[in-house]
Amino acid sequence: MSDNFAKMMEFMSLVGKLKHVRRTGWVRKKVCDGSGPESVADHMYRMAVLAFLAEPGAGLDKHRCMKIALVHDLAECIVGDITPQDDISKEDKHQMEKTAIEYICSLVENSVGQEIYSLWQEYEDQGSKEAEFIKDIDKFEMILQAFEYEQMDRKPGYLQEFFDSTKGKFKTEQVKEWVQSLRAIRDSKCETRVRHSCTTSQ
Repeated sequence: MSDNFAKMMEFMSLVGKLKHVRRTGWVRKKVCDGSGPESVADHMYRMAVLAFLAEPGAGLDKHRCMKIALVHDLAECIVGDITPQDDISKEDKHQMEKTAIEYICSLVENSVGQEIYSLWQEYEDQGSKEAEFIKDIDKFEMILQAFEYEQMDRKPGYLQEFFDSTKGKFKTEQVKEWVQSLRAIRDSKCETRVRHSCTTSQ
């Protein structure tokens, strides 16, 4: 086996680990205790698919959006899903992830590694319209998943903190509209649930 293929195998294995790295916020909230919460790979996959929905008039490169979505959390296969509750500074988190992504990129052909690193850095720097859109998609996918868990666990509103953490932080008009619509659907579901509870308790 060549040294190049051995490195590629390590790259493939590291990427595969993302299928088993559970999203920390959901683990802490103990959502879906039976089957376990979504993985980082689950999150990144839906983000990439949502990138297909970029409006034609927004002037976004969909292919670039999808690529950014697929690599933005790639370092988590080594460092894990670090959240603000982990008491690690943003600077330290960035450095840990930078070291990890540099190592990951060293395992593949040079031009591929450079592209992955460039896309990751673009997202970190928020250096393009595509990176900004995917940052919004990242937050939107989280609250969409929160809503789905509330429905699945039949606990309307119990993941409110995830909605609160994103309030006022969306920048792109398209995703702002999605958020507004999702919040309206969620509010109506919560109201229906409350009315049903009041009726059955009488």
